[in-house]
Amino acid sequence: MSKKQTNDNSDRYKGEAGNFQSLESDDGPGPMKSIEGWIVIVKGIHEEAQEDDVFDAFSKYGPIKNLHLNLDRRTGFVKGYALVEFNEYQHASDAINAINKSEGICGKKVQVDWAFKKPPKKGALKQTKKQ
Repeated sequence: MSKKQTNDNSDRYKGEAGNFQSLESDDGPGPMKSIEGWIVIVKGIHEEAQEDDVFDAFSKYGPIKNLHLNLDRRTGFVKGYALVEFNEYQHASDAINAINKSEGICGKKVQVDWAFKKPPKKGALKQTKKQ
């Protein structure tokens, strides 16, 4: 096979496939909106908690758009985390602040935070010299 293969991709990417949407944002760190809403991650959920327990705890702060509570295939128990999606920033923010201060879900304290965060500006982290 002495035939030389050419790598001509000029017409391969003519469409919009390589163009991705981006969200308007300022340059500072903080929460980021996903394509459809504001997603918070809940860590430390009791292994015997049910989806209704998580739903009831978060629905006090606004309508929930989506809820993912993953189960371990082997044991059937909750893996210990959940993703909760809200339409509005304020509802998600209220839920984070209130549930972090509460007794938790099913009697176990949980940690709630934004699932997606903007990285800090380039050069924002200063390196310190070891002494």
